[in-house]
This record gives sequence, structure tokens and C-alpha cells, in this order.
Amino acid sequence: MKVAYWPGCVSRGFTPELHGSMALVGPRLDLEMVELNRANCCGAGVIAEHNQELVDTLNARTFALAQQTGASMMNICSTCQGAQSECQQRLDADDAYREHINTHLEPEGLRYEKGGDWSNKNLLWLLVEEIGLDKLRERVVRPLDGLRVAPFYGCYIVRPTGRLGYDRFPHRDKYLEHVIETVGGTAVEYAGSHKCCGFPVITMAKATSLRQAGRHLADAIDADADCLVTPCPLCHLNLDLQQPDAAKYVERDLNIPVLHLPQMLGLAFGLDPKELGMDKHVVKTRDVQRKVAELAAA
Repeated sequence: MKVAYWPGCVSRGFTPELHGSMALVGPRLDLEMVELNRANCCGAGVIAEHNQELVDTLNARTFALAQQTGASMMNICSTCQGAQSECQQRLDADDAYREHINTHLEPEGLRYEKGGDWSNKNLLWLLVEEIGLDKLRERVVRPLDGLRVAPFYGCYIVRPTGRLGYDRFPHRDKYLEHVIETVGGTAVEYAGSHKCCGFPVITMAKATSLRQAGRHLADAIDADADCLVTPCPLCHLNLDLQQPDAAKYVERDLNIPVLHLPQMLGLAFGLDPKELGMDKHVVKTRDVQRKVAELAAA
């Protein structure tokens, strides 16, 4: 399957292990990824608060670049999915406004066209809806049997449901659990799986942000999870990078690894943890690596 691949800013900057692991996992899913090297930041919801026309132009430009490849678009960031879905909804709802936005793209010879079969889907959605869980199961060579994985969605991929296609795909808020179980893991139920990680307010209300992250991590630990997995690199930053500070705000030890979705897939596909960048995390992933190795040996 050919896809116009938008990795997002964060995966190419703060979390290069996500970008790297996706590069390894993609071919094993039979994905031909045409990377959109000239695409720009989605705005992460921030730019839209100050200049809606600017953020819609930026994302229309990315959509136009993707459409030039002749393939639908895939992203690996829940925040990108949410921000881009919001822009696409506005662009598709108003022909005159879309035409106005397209005038800003004319100097580059670009144009965003509404309609057809073109779509923009997060890797998580693509796994279930396009590739299919049966095909995913066929790719597993090292089942994660016995690994207890707590799903963490990130709020931008679960709400608002009307904008995110839940009318057509009502079970998108269960896809992470389905994928975890398909690769052999045990999906852990806990209170924070569908809540905000706190990242959007980290610069304005640090204590509030880190208490949120700390509570979710603590809930996962109390549910006996070995690790968390998320399709959002911004959530990863707050849950992994900020975890030592979050522990201080919830006044307890945390120390639970947080995996990117492609890393979990890579482990199930038999890839080496170091190749997947699992030595790049703030919270060490050694216990997860050891458990997966022991399960494979057994």
C-alpha cells in the first residue's frame, strides 16, 4: 500500500526513535511510504487560536503535497491527526473559503482538492481499517504474550468524535486495545487511557500538567501494567520525558516505560530493541526488553 507519509515535527526532532522505528516497521506492513519532506507543521492547535487562515493554509499545503503523490496520507501523531482533521473539516465545508486558501498555494503550484477517496489517517487507524488485524497478526514473529500494555490514546484522536469520523468508525476508541491483543499483549484497563496527558498546558500550568501525567502513569502502575503505548509523540514527551518531575507532583515512585506504537509493533515483528531506539527513552525500557526476550525464549 502506497501512502504519503507525514511524520510530523516532533518525531523528527524530539522523538527521533519514533521516526526511526516507523521506517523499520513500515516495510514489514507492506507500506510504501513516500515521505513528505517539504510538508510543514500542523500547528498543533496553537496557531489556530491566533490565526485560523494561516493554519488552514499550512495544512492545505501539506494535503496538496500528499495529493500530488497520488496516495492517501498517513501520520504518526495523534495531535497532527486532530489538528489536521479540524482544518480539513473547515476546508471541505466551504467551497469559497477553500478556493481562497488555495490562492495562497498558487505560487508553489499547489492546490488542495476536496472529495474522492483521499484521506488522512493516523497509523493506528490505518492498521485496523486498511491493513487489517488479520494481516497484522500474520506479521508477528515474536508474540508479546504476557506483556501487560496500558493503551494511551491522546485526546486529539478520540474527540471530538464528529470531526474524527466516529460516525463511520465507531470503535476507533478501542483500536489500541485491538492492536495490543493482535500482537499478543494484554491490554490493561485503567482510568487514564482516554484522558489528556497534560502536554497542551505544560508551559502555562506546569503543576497541573504534570499532576495529570503522573496520575495516569500511577493508575497504569496500579493496574499492573508493564508499560504504556501511545500513538502520540507529544503524549510521549509528557509521559516519558517529564515522568521524573511528574513523580514529584503525585508524590510517589513511577518509573514505567512508555513505548511509541511502532516500537511495540517492531518488538512483535522480531526487530532488535536498539534498532527501535528503545535506549533513547528517559524512563529505561530494560524491563520490557527483558520480559519480551524471556517470552520469546520460552
